[in-house]
Amino acid sequence: MKANLRKIRKHRVYSEEFKVQLVQEFESGKHSVPELERLHGVASTVIYLWIYKFSTFNKKGFRVVEMKQSSSQKLKELEKRIKELEATVGRKKIMIDYLETMMEVAKEELDIDIKKNFSTPQSAGSGKKSKK
Repeated sequence: MKANLRKIRKHRVYSEEFKVQLVQEFESGKHSVPELERLHGVASTVIYLWIYKFSTFNKKGFRVVEMKQSSSQKLKELEKRIKELEATVGRKKIMIDYLETMMEVAKEELDIDIKKNFSTPQSAGSGKKSKK
């Protein structure tokens, strides 16, 4: 005869310090909720409850929306974008310096003033002619 076997539920009790630590890791952007779930073996629904309970930013009644990418990945992408933009600015600065040097050479050697001279009067030939 087989005995009645019931599934024994595992009921874990976590300390308040552990819960607060997980919430702080989430708020700092170090880990997302699915990452915390995998790292600590705690269900995501439980982690969300802790976030609502212990978070200074997220309160009950407000939905916590997570992006698929973690904050650290976003930060790395933004730093990469900054480096690309700085390189572009550097190339443009080199081009500007080159063109200014060429304008100076043209003025000194060829006696051609490429820069606009603001002291010269406007030409009268660009106006509209009236019909007679």
